[in-house]
Amino acid sequence: MTTHATGNEAPVILIGITGGVAAYKMASLVSDLVQSGRNVVVAMTEAATRFVGPLTFQSLTGREVVLCPWTATEGLESPHIHLARIASLMLVAPCSMDMLGQLAGGRCDNAVSLLAASIDRERTPVLLAPSMNETMLDQPATRRNLAQLREDGFGIIEPAPGWQACRTEGRGRLPEPEELRSAIDAALERAVSVPS
Repeated sequence: MTTHATGNEAPVILIGITGGVAAYKMASLVSDLVQSGRNVVVAMTEAATRFVGPLTFQSLTGREVVLCPWTATEGLESPHIHLARIASLMLVAPCSMDMLGQLAGGRCDNAVSLLAASIDRERTPVLLAPSMNETMLDQPATRRNLAQLREDGFGIIEPAPGWQACRTEGRGRLPEPEELRSAIDAALERAVSVPS
């Protein structure tokens, strides 16, 4: 049974970060969520740590960043099961093309995909914010994976148009932190209004 924060307890928000230059935007979002009283736990893929160091998010949240999906503490259930059970919402952003493929194909070999796969999406929203070059976004495989993920109950935050790291204009930018925050707030409100 999924246990969510109730009463005066702050909701637990899981933030999964994958490899992409847009990972730098997540520091601002995480800081905003923490300042608003949310309990935030960050998980990162190895590729994500090449763009922003885990110490940044550890400092912002006051919590250890989840990097290894296989770490277990004696006497406790597996960390990914525990976090999936207590979470009120998970956001994966930036969500790379590779991560979309992993989740659509049911593969979970890193901390982010394992957490996302462990959540009961009928009770706990999992939002994905794809971020990549427009050509990658338009690939048939990406379109198929996004369609499958929607069907599987994941929420998709549409990428924004604009200047990209590859020095071109196009769709595929990660939305700004305030837009991601609005999507989180809206999903939490919808989740609360759905009878359990």
